[in-house]
Amino acid sequence: MKIAFQMDPIGPIDINADSTFRLAEDAQARGHELFYYLPERLAYDEGRITARGWPLTVQRVAGDHFSLGQEQTVDLGEFDVVWLRQDPPFDMFYITTTHLLQRLSPGTLVVNDPFWVRNYPEKLLILDFPDLMPPTTIARDIGTIKDFRARHGDVIIKPLYGNGGAGVFHLPQSDRNLASLHEMFTGFSREPLIVQKYLPAVSKGDKRVILVDGEPIGAINRVPAQGETRSNMHVGGRAERVEMTARDREICDRIGPLLRDKGQIFVGIDVIGDYLTEINVTSPTGLQELERFDGTNGAGLIWDAIESRRA
Repeated sequence: MKIAFQMDPIGPIDINADSTFRLAEDAQARGHELFYYLPERLAYDEGRITARGWPLTVQRVAGDHFSLGQEQTVDLGEFDVVWLRQDPPFDMFYITTTHLLQRLSPGTLVVNDPFWVRNYPEKLLILDFPDLMPPTTIARDIGTIKDFRARHGDVIIKPLYGNGGAGVFHLPQSDRNLASLHEMFTGFSREPLIVQKYLPAVSKGDKRVILVDGEPIGAINRVPAQGETRSNMHVGGRAERVEMTARDREICDRIGPLLRDKGQIFVGIDVIGDYLTEINVTSPTGLQELERFDGTNGAGLIWDAIESRRA
């Protein structure tokens, strides 16, 4: 197959942690032809969806992990698969790429399906499953947020479309900075905030469960660094081996059919204690950690699902 990766710059990635690199590596081992381009090189051009980028070869050598062919402009409609793999922020630039990539259907398979990536961002899709999530409010109005905090005490407050743990604050009931934080967030962004009841179980880890075509294939636990509330590996969280619980499987059984139906082939959900906190569809991670801990080749299972859909 001809495979295109729409992703952030490949040079700085950590080849021992980056899930997109692992997907490219497995695709190459299967004999697929790889192409790489940056999101800003995507275009609509007189009826075609094009991208300016490079043929790509990868290898697991730190500091020499990729080589590029001659730069060229390609018609993405001539590709079998296009991967939507750039990281958030989930802003209008990101949303515009989903509108353009959506136009490749049905001839080209875009993973994950861009229509539903746009309509099911991580912190909003969980609203379809209120009984699985912690108490939550999404609001820009400070009065609504204060009322929620009065009901639930300690809270987590974060940008609705953020990622990687950026801008996440734990506010105990005694903390007096809520109004100042609200002023800061609303001063530079028109986005609402998401506020959730604080779950003390996060001290034991924030579990990332990986689903492929709606089926769970395993989990890793992300433990916050000393003195941190956030468990994201971008901010020093530590990945550990963990087994899936009956509650994890119950959550997956509930959400899996919807993910499969909407073309969300590679998804990572976040579970703290017994609660589902996010459903990550934009650029989920965790494949390499899962493979190291359990020997599960998640990239291979993803390509099996893609090849089955293409067939």
